[in-house]
Amino acid sequence: MNDCNPARPRDNVASDPPENNADKLAPEAVLERLLEMARVAALEEMASGIAHELNQPLGAIATFAQAGERMLNRPEPLVKRALDVFQQISAEALSAGEGIRRIRRLFNREEATPPQPLCMADLIAETEPVLQMLARKAGGKLEVVAAPALPALPLDRLRIQHVLFVLVQNAFDASMSRNDKPLVKISLEADRYMLQTSVSDNGPGIPIELRSQLFRPFFTTKPRGTGLGLASSRSIIEAHGGTIGFDNIPAGGSRFWFRLPMSNG
Repeated sequence: MNDCNPARPRDNVASDPPENNADKLAPEAVLERLLEMARVAALEEMASGIAHELNQPLGAIATFAQAGERMLNRPEPLVKRALDVFQQISAEALSAGEGIRRIRRLFNREEATPPQPLCMADLIAETEPVLQMLARKAGGKLEVVAAPALPALPLDRLRIQHVLFVLVQNAFDASMSRNDKPLVKISLEADRYMLQTSVSDNGPGIPIELRSQLFRPFFTTKPRGTGLGLASSRSIIEAHGGTIGFDNIPAGGSRFWFRLPMSNG
């Protein structure tokens, strides 16, 4: 496992020679790719939500239809027309289920480029200009605190950036509902087992009645929200072998975090 370079003072960054320029993107390009990722992730999670909501009733339809077919196919069957109807119900239900599976396969990105060893601190630094745009829009402040010499992990760069974007955007939205000067902090910490990335805010915290629903597809508290940001973020982190969650800060606000295992990959 490779270690990342220790965090350097910002005053010295401009004088350092460029590294891997091909991998560094302008803020506008990062934002464009993040928006693209948001659209893909939303469609991906929408397909997953549809599958979750419809597969169970469709399976029940198929089961009852097949049972009806068996009853009507006894030595003394009922009206043959009813049997034909039940057969059609079974066929249509199974066909709908296969259609849902095709939709999920359509958005399955297993064929995408495998994750590459990346330093989370570097990934955040690359995304930070875009996240600072969110801070300026909210009239607030974004702080980044990273421990030095954090290890590199196999990461899908764009997908993890999407998670950061969602968490920071949600943090500023929450902070704006309570403060004239929203404050959002990104922090990194690690031990021998996991690397944790946290996004904390100074908003009102998460109400008890909403805590069990936050990561459900299509659940949102925003008037124009899709309810797909946190759901897609959970899918991305779990695909990396990690976990995502949240807790309220005793002094006020909330903290969303995701943990990635050191042994990942």
